[in-house]
Amino acid sequence: MKLWFTKGIWKRKGIDKKIENISFSDVKKIAILRHAALGDMLLTRSFIIEARKAFPNASITLSIVSNYTRGTPEDLVDRVHIIHGSDQREVSLGNRIKRIKELGPQDIIFDLASSSRANLTCMLTPATLKIGFPYKRFQAKMLYDIATPRSDLNFEGCEMMNMLNALGIKTAYPHRYDMPGEPLKRDKPYLIYFIGASTPSKVWPAARFTELLNRLSKDYPEHDHLVLEGIQEWETADKILVPLKDIDNIDVINADTIDETESVLKGADLVISNDTGIRHLAIVSETPTVGIFYHDPFRYWPRFEIHDVALPDEDGPASVDEVHRCCTNVLSKTQNTSD
Repeated sequence: MKLWFTKGIWKRKGIDKKIENISFSDVKKIAILRHAALGDMLLTRSFIIEARKAFPNASITLSIVSNYTRGTPEDLVDRVHIIHGSDQREVSLGNRIKRIKELGPQDIIFDLASSSRANLTCMLTPATLKIGFPYKRFQAKMLYDIATPRSDLNFEGCEMMNMLNALGIKTAYPHRYDMPGEPLKRDKPYLIYFIGASTPSKVWPAARFTELLNRLSKDYPEHDHLVLEGIQEWETADKILVPLKDIDNIDVINADTIDETESVLKGADLVISNDTGIRHLAIVSETPTVGIFYHDPFRYWPRFEIHDVALPDEDGPASVDEVHRCCTNVLSKTQNTSD
C-alpha cells in the first residue's frame, strides 16, 4: 500500500515506509469503531461495504457501545464487539478495560467514532495501522498513524470514506448501502411524511405539515400521502390530520418495528422528515428524501441528487414554500428517471 495524498492530512513520521510493507491482500484483521445512534450507525454500512471490497481476505469486526446497538449492520461484518456504554455505568473500570481488550490485536483500526470510549479502545488495542478523523489535532498525534480532516460542513459518509481514499481505495459515489428487506407494495404509489423527532425542538410545526400535505396531495393526486407517526406524545398526527379529514388520498400508516418501517420507507417515492434516524433509514434504503433542518450541521445531508434539505428561515423554522420546493424538485428528477 501507499498513501495517496500530499497535503491536508496528518500522518505520523515514518508511516510511508511502514505501509510499503503492507498489501491489501495480506490484511487479515480490521476493526471498525462506531459508537452512534440508529441513524449514524446505519450510514456506516457504506464504509463497511467498501472496506470489504478493498481488503478481500480480512475478517471485519465492528466495535460498538452497549447503549447504541440499534441498526448495527451485523449482516456486513464477521464479528460484533460490544463495550460497556453509558447504560452500564455500574461496571468497574477493570471490567470495562477487560471488555475493550477482547477486541484483540488488529492489522488496521478505522475509528469512525472519535469518542472518549473509542479513544480508550484505540489506546488499548495493538494495531499495525490506526486511522481516524478526530476534530482536534492533539488526538491525531496521540492515537493515530493517519488522521483525515473532519468538518461539520461535509456529509459524514464522505468524511468516513476519506480514510479509505487516503490509502488509494476508490469508493463508490453515490454510496452503496445494500440494505436488506423488501419494499412495501400498495395499490397506489405513495409519499411518506414522518412527523417525529428525537426532541420536540426538532419537530416542524403541525400547521406547516398540514399545509404541506394539503398542497402536495393536490400536486400529486395519483399518490397516497401517508403520515408515519413516532412513539412519543409530540409525534402523533392528530393536530395535523384533523383539517385534512375530507381529502381522500391522505391517511396514517403504522409501522411498529424497524423491519416494518424499513419496508414502508423502501416502497415510498419520497420521504419528507424532520432530521432524525428515520430519515437516515430512508437514505440507506436509497429512497429519495427531503430533510427539514433546524440547526443540524451539514454533515447530515448527503449531496446525492435524490436528497435535499430545507433550511430554516432567519426568524424561525423552514417555510412551507421552501419544503414544498424541495419536494417538487426531488420528485421532478426521480419521477422522470423512473419513467
